[in-house]
Amino acid sequence: MTRIAIIDYGLCNLDSVTRAVEVCGAEALVTRSAEDLEEADGLILPGVGAFPDAMAGLEARGLVEPIRRLALEAGRPFLGICLGMQLMAEHGEEMGGHPGLGLIPGRVVRLKPDTPDVRVPHVGWNEVQHGQPCPLFADIPSGRDFYFVHSYHFAAQAEHVLATTPYCGGVVSVVGRGLLFGTQFHPEKSLADGLKLLKNFLSLC
Repeated sequence: MTRIAIIDYGLCNLDSVTRAVEVCGAEALVTRSAEDLEEADGLILPGVGAFPDAMAGLEARGLVEPIRRLALEAGRPFLGICLGMQLMAEHGEEMGGHPGLGLIPGRVVRLKPDTPDVRVPHVGWNEVQHGQPCPLFADIPSGRDFYFVHSYHFAAQAEHVLATTPYCGGVVSVVGRGLLFGTQFHPEKSLADGLKLLKNFLSLC
C-alpha cells in the first residue's frame, strides 16, 4: 500500500486530509519526524494559518532541509495544499516577509480586489481552469469548482502555473515542477473532484 506522510508543523487539524488520503486507498501517516518522511512514498504538506508561523514550525521540527532534499534531489512526489502550496515558494510577504521552502520559484503576495465587490479573504467554491496536460487533472475537466480559503496567493513563474482561478483578476490555483505540486484550494474539502485529484497524485507515488 502506498504510504503518504502528512507533515504536521503544529498549526492545523489534519483529520480531513488524513481521511481523504485513506478514502483514496493509501496509508496516511501524520508525522513531525524527518525519519518518517524518508520512508514515505509521497509527501503532503497541508496548511492553514500564517506563512511565517508555519515556516517556524517546520524549522523547529528540523523538517525544512529534509523536505527540500527529498523533493528536489530525491524526486519524492510532493503535494502542498493551501498554505502548504504557498510555503513551496521562495518568499512570502505575509507579516513583513519571510523565506519559504524554495521548491518552486515565485513569491506569495496578498490578494488585491480588482473590483469593489470582491472580498478578501477568498472563501468558497470557485472554478479551476487548466489547459496544459497535468497528471493531477486526469479525468477532471477544466472549469470544475473546488473549495478555497485564502488571503494570499502564489505569484509563480508562468512555466510552473498549471491552473488558474478567476478571482482578483486571476490567481494561480495550481503550481507544478516535476513531481512537485501545489493546490491553492483544498482537495480534501472539494467532494468528488477533490478526491479524484488526490487519487491522481497518489498514482504518482
